[in-house]
Formats: sequence, structure tokens, C-alpha cells
Amino acid sequence: MRILLLDLDSTRPDHLGCYGYLRNTSPNLDKMADQGVRFTNYYTSDAPCFPSRTALMTGRFGIHNGVVGHGGTAADVRHEGEERLLQSRLNRDCFPALFRSAGMKTSLISPFGERHSAWTFYAGFNEIHNTGGAGSESAEHVTPVVLDWIQQNAKQDDWFLYVNYWDPHTPYRAPEEFGNPFANDPLPEWITDDVLEEHTTRKVGPHSAREFSMYNNKTYPRYPRHPGDFTDREGLRRVIDGYDCGIRYMDEHIGLLFRELEEQGVMDDLVVIITADHGENMGELGIYGEHGTADHATCRIPMIIRWPGMKAGHVDEGLHYHLDLPPTMAELLGKPIHPSWDGVSYAAALQSGDACGRDYLVVSQCAHVCQRSVRFGDYLYIRTYHDGYHLFDKEMLFQLKEDPHEQRNLAQTERNVCKEAVYYLNEWHDTMMDTMPFDTDPLWTVMKEGGPYHAKGRLKQYVSWLEQTGRAFAVPELKRRHPAEFR
Repeated sequence: MRILLLDLDSTRPDHLGCYGYLRNTSPNLDKMADQGVRFTNYYTSDAPCFPSRTALMTGRFGIHNGVVGHGGTAADVRHEGEERLLQSRLNRDCFPALFRSAGMKTSLISPFGERHSAWTFYAGFNEIHNTGGAGSESAEHVTPVVLDWIQQNAKQDDWFLYVNYWDPHTPYRAPEEFGNPFANDPLPEWITDDVLEEHTTRKVGPHSAREFSMYNNKTYPRYPRHPGDFTDREGLRRVIDGYDCGIRYMDEHIGLLFRELEEQGVMDDLVVIITADHGENMGELGIYGEHGTADHATCRIPMIIRWPGMKAGHVDEGLHYHLDLPPTMAELLGKPIHPSWDGVSYAAALQSGDACGRDYLVVSQCAHVCQRSVRFGDYLYIRTYHDGYHLFDKEMLFQLKEDPHEQRNLAQTERNVCKEAVYYLNEWHDTMMDTMPFDTDPLWTVMKEGGPYHAKGRLKQYVSWLEQTGRAFAVPELKRRHPAEFR
């Protein structure tokens, strides 16, 4: 058996053609969706990058594995302590170790371990190819490494190859000579002139329209597609087109991989898994080009599985976590599901198209804000513990079927729905705390260490920027919410 997993950083599903996007961003990925199963309600349990990939590789929620942030105590996998053996539990229970237990060679092409000092990400791989850019590389730096691997290894049997691409991640890095295939395509209809004015004059918080580079309007000459800020529709186009060009440029390189696999004669029976670590806010909650919340735009991810001999052209609408993939693969490979894994297999969706989704999901974000959210029915409930200087309400509720871009907070008018969500959140939290040997929720570790990594210690500097850009109206409330930042 041969398995290729493509991990496409910052790729939100609704910017792919196979998920209904009107722009032609992903013809090669779309072909795989036509031949396999496409999951429409698939979420990372923990966002953004490091928490998401740690949850996938350990098979455990961030509250269990300890990684919920990008700095401080909550940016390290929990130590096993005195119970640790010569080889750690991670060595035995990690996702790649599943494939090794099935007699497969496991290979990784990614710089991710270096990017976040996430050395645990390497557990279980026979070989590791670091593409060397710490996540700043474009597809033209990744593809030659993958093609070389394919040419040397593809005809061998029994391998699992995990490949990272980064092009949709800011700063938008598709080369200038690639052009802009979307220059004449319409912009998102939901971002009306009124919405754009609200986002450019009233919204505050990192990665808003006026501080696209997080806390200011810094630009990068090396990345001319990446704006520092924007105030009009021309600037909005630069943002949307820059993101979509990243996806299309990446897709064309993925097409090169598929063609080489065909040349090697292995494409027909190859299992292809296409997913991402997280999505990307492109205007949702007034945030652009960032993955810093526990919302639908950040936490919903693509999942396409093309498995020859199983369901083809099928769409699964059930609720699933990213960390449900390890037990699913274990069941399909005839291997035991590790007791430490928090995931639930959805193998039946691939084998027969049966519905096997969860009743609800709880997703977390503690790197840019501290939030936990509940996804159930048509709703997304977001509870904010630290707003990351966005001035979010403590409770937000969105009816995603009618409001997929999270414009109307229903929390004050739909109190019974909020209470239902809080019940689910408490049930999940009780179960999590009861099923681990630790007495600390790492979300609260982040809070006690001064807040999320990408916000901590930035407020004084940011207040000055708000005053320069005519949004001093927000400063008193920011000071009231975060008095420790001014001591």
C-alpha cells in the first residue's frame, strides 16, 4: 500500500473549487475530490499551526497533549514524567507509528519541526527532509524535493509520505511572474461597501484591515502580493487575490506531483489524503489573512480522501475532528486503535458512505486569543477568555447556515441555544479533565502566564498605532479589559 498525505497550510475549504468556490483555484485537488470522499464539516480540534499538528500527530486534544499555544509552557508536549520508558509513549502512539506498525516506510517532507521547535512532530518517521525555509518556502522549493523522493521511492511498496506546502499562508508568496489569474473575477459578495467601511474604520485588533501585518502596516518587499493594510476595494482585491493565487500556485505544483506519480505507474492504487492544519479568516470577525480565532473560518479545514476501491464522488456532511484521522486509518489498515487517542473512526464513511459524524465538536485557540467554541447543528458558539485585543464579546453565537461569514452575533437573543452550547462545553471539559492524569487545563496556563503568545506585551505599542490611525475610541475599553498591560 502507498499513501500520500498533503498538508496544505492555511487552506480554507470554501476557497477550493470542489467545495463550491467560483474561482478556479484548485483543478488538481478537485480531481481527487471527484474520485474520493469530501468532508464538509471537518475541523481541527486546536488551532493554529502547532496545536493543530500536535493534535493530529498525537491523536489527542490539546488539553490532553499540552500544546494549545505558540509560546510558554503550553507550547511543549506534556512530559510523561516518572512513567516514561526507554522510548516515550509518543514513539508508540503517534500517527506515523501506525504506518510503521503496518510495515510501511514513513517519510516526511516539511520544515515544520524547525519552524516551531516542534521536534515531537518528527516522531515516528523513518526519514525527514527539511526543506529549509522554516515555513517561508514557496512551492518551487518544496516540489523538487518531493519529485526526487517520488522518483527514488514511488515504485517500492508500502510507504507513507507526508508533504507540507505553505503557499496560502501569509505573506502571500506566489512569484510575481505567476501573474494573477483572478484579476477579473468578482470579490466576495458578502463584503459589501458597508461591511468594508466597518472593517476599515471601526474594527480593531491584530490582522484587521488597517494592520494586515498583525499590529501595523508593515510591508515586505520580498512579497509584493502582501499588503500592509487596505482601506478600499482595490486593497481588498489584493488580499483576496493574493490568497487565491497562493492556492492556485500550490495546486499547479501538486499537479506536477500527480503527473510524476502517474509516470511511475503508482497513481491508480495510491491513497491520497488532502487536508490542512487550519483555515484562514478572510474578513470573518473583521480579520484578514490570519488564523487566530476558534471560529468557523479558522478551524474548518478541507479533508479529501481518495482511496481506490472505496467510495468515490461522495460527500460526507458529518461533524469530524482532524484527530479522528488516526483511528480511521487504523481501522482501515486492520490495526488496533490506541487507547490514548481521543479520535473516533469514520472508516464507514469511506467504505460505504454511512453517516458517522459526532453530535458536536469543541475547538480551541490559545495562540492569538484564548477561545473555546462549540460546533453543533447549524450553530457555532464562541466563548472568549482573552480577546487578543479584538474587543470580542465574551459570548458569540452564529447560525452558520444563514450566516457563514459570522456577521450577526445572536448570543443575546438566542440565550437557550447558548445554554445548550455551554452544556456541551462543560460535558466536554469534564470528560477531558477526567481522562488525564493532570490537574491543569493548559488554556488557563496560557492565561496565567500573561495571555496568548501573539498578544502578550503588545498592547502599549498597539494603542499608539490605533491613535495614529483614527481609532482611539477603542483605547479606553482595551485598557479596562487588559489593565496589567499598562502597569
